Amino acid sequence: MRHLLILFSMLAVLAGCSQKKEAIQDNGKQAILMVHFGTTHDDTRALTIDAINGKVKEAFPQYDVFEAYTSRIIIKKLKERGIEKMFPGQALQMLHEKGYSKVMIQPTNIITGKENQTLRAEAEKASSLFSEIRIGKPLLYSIEDCREVIDILGTRHAKSSPDHHVLLVGHGTDDPANALYSQADYMFSTKGYTNFHVATIEGFPSFENALQMLKRGGAVKVTLVPFMFVAGDHAANDISVEWKEALEESGYQTDVTMEGLGQVPQIQDIFIRHLESAMENPDENLLEKKASL
Repeated sequence: MRHLLILFSMLAVLAGCSQKKEAIQDNGKQAILMVHFGTTHDDTRALTIDAINGKVKEAFPQYDVFEAYTSRIIIKKLKERGIEKMFPGQALQMLHEKGYSKVMIQPTNIITGKENQTLRAEAEKASSLFSEIRIGKPLLYSIEDCREVIDILGTRHAKSSPDHHVLLVGHGTDDPANALYSQADYMFSTKGYTNFHVATIEGFPSFENALQMLKRGGAVKVTLVPFMFVAGDHAANDISVEWKEALEESGYQTDVTMEGLGQVPQIQDIFIRHLESAMENPDENLLEKKASL
């Protein structure tokens, strides 16, 4: 008798879960959630975050477009100025409450690091709230993405003199995805942009590695360029001040191009293609694929 009661209880739970899943129907209300690290700098926000949000609205008029920030520090600072921004989890709850059944998320991360992994975890947690939820890839996801970015930046920041080098500075992380910065650096040289280098503030290659590359390449003048979506605090402080002064102390003529990757129209287009790809192709579940073989 006890076994039967347990069995009936389990069946009831499963039936309840099934009914809950079936209750989330596609009602035609669909949204795009653009997710950014964020910035407190109004000027660069307009050129990057606002620009790509607007471009997404134009590209996908059938979707309502919203945004969220992942940096708690930036959200707190903006709130002190009377500017409200939501975390991704808050934004997803809001979309659920507004009755959206289908949500496409597009982050403006450069690599698949911890920020991107956290976003995916939040989306998975909220998946039961929607009939469908998908996430687009970050900028440097595939080898082809990396090749395209190298060509875009190599052309955009080309210098006429071989001793004038370009040093792209990324944020960096202790996540294995940091290896993408080394891949980008190597791709610059293999594609013929031998006076281009990539380094990071908090990862590898480091500033010391960059100095070695500049010395080995015979650099005389160096232009620093943020390898970040937004040219915000890191660009204004670490790159424009600390790295610039350190390079000048090492004997290099140094200037800074304060342009975030998000300001480049061709880079914006890559993110939009990633969003479009997410709309057309759901993430492949390898366990399900193997089980079907």
